[in-house]
Amino acid sequence: MAAVLAVLLAGACTARPDLALPSSERGRSDLIDTAVEVLVDLCLHARGAAGPPVRQDVMFGAGPAELSITLATGYTVRAHTDGCLAQAQRYLYGDQARWFRAEVTVNNLRPEAQARLSKDASWRAALARQKACAPRDGACIRASGLQQLRARLEPALLRQVRAAHRDDIATYDRLRDRAVHRAAGLLAGRSTPHPKGTNP
Repeated sequence: MAAVLAVLLAGACTARPDLALPSSERGRSDLIDTAVEVLVDLCLHARGAAGPPVRQDVMFGAGPAELSITLATGYTVRAHTDGCLAQAQRYLYGDQARWFRAEVTVNNLRPEAQARLSKDASWRAALARQKACAPRDGACIRASGLQQLRARLEPALLRQVRAAHRDDIATYDRLRDRAVHRAAGLLAGRSTPHPKGTNP
């Protein structure tokens, strides 16, 4: 049965010039999310873990996480490679580890910029002024200049962070585009239900 689904999935990934792809980021995200749900469902049924309740260890993986990245903010993000979600990501993105690193990095560009902001001397001084204000003293809070400083510094810091991670952003865009095409091909071939108990 696994071989049958492999053939179906291979057919779904054949380039189709007439395949309509969503133009908005929301539409692209929805397409990928739907494909992930389909792939995860197939995987859970193939492993006899669809539930209810769904077995979380089969869904997300078990044991120590194999992938990890520590961000500039100091926060470490981890992920498994052995669950059904990981299997779906490998199908859509091709390389789960590269996608994991790129996605986590891109999703944390703004927090990294904010971390840089917190190290700025003028920001720290304005923050101290605001903290010295009474909670409802709007005039004092405005006079601290904290919000004006944020509006001026944060966009520039975000540009710096994006420039520092240009390779990660390029990888993210490339793998996401691949996933959109793979998802569209997969879902376009779903008019006939895939056999249950098969593994992509």
